[in-house]
Parts: sequence; structure tokens; C-alpha cells
Amino acid sequence: MNTRSSHEPIIAMKNIEKHFGSVIALAGVSVDVFPGECHCLLGDNGAGKSTFIKTMSGVHKPTKGEIFFENRPMSFSDPRDAIAAGIATVHQHLAMIPLMSVSRNFFMGNEPVKKILGMPFFDHEHANAVTMEEMRKMGINLRGPDQAVGTLSGGERQTVAIARAVHFGAKVLILDEPTSALGVRQTANVLATIDKVRKQDIAVVFITHNVRHALAVGDRFTVLNRGKTLGTAQRGQITPEELQDMMAGGQEMVALEGSLGGTV
Repeated sequence: MNTRSSHEPIIAMKNIEKHFGSVIALAGVSVDVFPGECHCLLGDNGAGKSTFIKTMSGVHKPTKGEIFFENRPMSFSDPRDAIAAGIATVHQHLAMIPLMSVSRNFFMGNEPVKKILGMPFFDHEHANAVTMEEMRKMGINLRGPDQAVGTLSGGERQTVAIARAVHFGAKVLILDEPTSALGVRQTANVLATIDKVRKQDIAVVFITHNVRHALAVGDRFTVLNRGKTLGTAQRGQITPEELQDMMAGGQEMVALEGSLGGTV
């Protein structure tokens, strides 16, 4: 798999706590990610994954703890600060307009402009050429750049969003459950895209509850449970069964299996 291209993490979250009133969503979570690495963050619903990535991407400010980006202390005021630094998030529910073309979705918010008779217009020629090339790099052959994004499969739309983030300078790419609602073939396409991104020396944070998907592309695996880190393991140091057991709560699941008289 991957060998790290840098001895220093591009982003390091150290002892992160996040409180919402009396509710402690994160209780001292530490995770670092290296360039060219796919670091999988696993956990069931309520484990703290969403709060953690929102803290990493500038949506939430940590109650306690420190964030280091490119070896410097960093405090993001909002998601725009994080995006400007090179931290991009692709959410499970993609912000795309189905009836709009792939190229218009690709450049949404970053529209290329050319002037005709002194008036600014969307530069369709540039947008179309870039979109076709970037999608080709990711292994997606469009019928054309004017193809409506709603005609693409779920996996292809995920790839558009990932390619867009990479094109606009992502150094850290956070993927929030990108395979959760996809079939087998579409999932395979997304996992292949993650592998392509990682080979471009970009750090990937892959949030998932699916152990098989994580093991397919992950270099390291961190498991969250009730806002705490249960541990981090490198590829080859943990079996699928051990990883699943950590996610399920370890001894709690063993006790449940015993009381039910079978395997959960």
C-alpha cells in the first residue's frame, strides 16, 4: 500500500474536546494524518465522528485541545478558513444541482470568467476542458461536459465532488461516509478514486462505519466510541474481526452475544 511521503503529519488534532453545554461530544481525541495517507475514522452512530470532522474542518471550535496544520498551531474561524488552508470536505449528501451540467457543478463557486466586449461571462470552453480532463484522471468517461450531473450514478457524483476538491487545491480531503448509500460497483469506483487521490500526496480522512471499505484503502485506522479514541492501528496490525469488535464496543458485545446465546 502507501508509504508516507513525509515524516511530519500535515494535520494533527491533539487532545480535542468538544462540549455542547453539559454534553461532552469529544473527550480528548487525538488523530494525525500524513500526506499520501488514507486515515480511516471508524465508529457507530453517536461515536463522535461527525463532531470530530466538523472540528477539523472549521465548523466547530474545540472546547479544549490544539490543531496543528503543516506543523503550525491553527485556529479556524469558519469552514472558509479551513478551505482556504487546503482542508476540503466532501459530505455524504453532496451539494450539487442535479439538472445543472457536470462542468457547472464542478466550478460552482469558482466560476472561470472571460470578457466579451468588456462584459464578464462564464468561460464554458475552459470549464468544459478542465472538467473532462479531471474526470478522465479519475477514471470517469463522461458523455460530455454538458451532461446533467443528475444522470450520473451516486459513485460518479462522489467522484465529481472529490475531483473538484482536488482540483481546487485540497491538501487534506475529508470524506464523510462516501460509500454508505452506494451499491457494490459504485463503492468500488469511489474506493478506486480515494486510492488515486492518495497517490497524489493528498491526505485523506475517510469517515466510515464499514470495516470492509476501510480495510480496502486505509493505511491507518482510528476507532471512536462515545467521543473517545479506542485506539489507532496501522494496516496489517489489526484483523477485520478485531476492528469490528472495537467498533462494536469490545467486551460489551461479547457480553451481549453470551446473553443472546449466539453471534451478533
